[in-house]
Amino acid sequence: MIEASFDLSGQTAIVTGASRGLGQVFARALARAGADLILTSRKREDLYSFVAEIESLGRTATALELDVRDQSSIERMAAEAESACGQIHILVNNAGCNVRKPALDVTWDDWNLILDTNLRGSFFVAQQIARRMVPHQYGRIVNIGSVTSVFGYAGLAPYGASRGGVRQLTMSLADDWGRFGITVNCLAPGWFRTAQNDVLYQNEEWVKYLVDRIPVKRPGEPRDLEGPVVFLASEASRYITGQTLLVDGGISTGAMRATVDPTTGGSRRS
Repeated sequence: MIEASFDLSGQTAIVTGASRGLGQVFARALARAGADLILTSRKREDLYSFVAEIESLGRTATALELDVRDQSSIERMAAEAESACGQIHILVNNAGCNVRKPALDVTWDDWNLILDTNLRGSFFVAQQIARRMVPHQYGRIVNIGSVTSVFGYAGLAPYGASRGGVRQLTMSLADDWGRFGITVNCLAPGWFRTAQNDVLYQNEEWVKYLVDRIPVKRPGEPRDLEGPVVFLASEASRYITGQTLLVDGGISTGAMRATVDPTTGGSRRS
């Protein structure tokens, strides 16, 4: 009975931003749980090799173009997805971007790029897919946030604003659409190595500094996200909505780095 709650066989999931990184982690996990996939990227050809990988797992996969900053692109993707698969059961709202800069250097265009992609895009993709879930009185929407949904970091002002907005958006949509059998939750990864932040992980001192602040003493690994995304996409989470699930090794607890106190020789937290 417990295993059946996590079984996604016969269901179709859309994963946006699936040409690389965590989008592919989420898609693989859903496919292994039995779901067929609709995969999106700004360029369809960027998905072809990944489509083949999903099909090798015994699932069907369809590649669609999607630019979440373009309303007509969102509407077209939703219509094509419905045409391709009929009922859409799951949406993993993953497409996003970042520009890492000190707050004093952030430009008007930087702000618009990040907020339009991560926040406005997430809302209008969810809206279009929810419209197609409502007639079936069923849906699982998983908005991808980040530890910055609840935690502030220097150099990430617009990104943190967008991810904090995704968390608030999730709660509002959960309240709005719960009566239609649709749950809406936010999956918030902590520090995982991706193309967006790879430059940070090339700095050994920074990695050490980061790990000191993570209670489990390591950055995230792809497998750490597989169970959580399947959980939120499945019947196992049917009575959970409007929530933010932090998968961050505990860094959001506010863990601090242990250093030597030069005045006493003992340790202190900083």
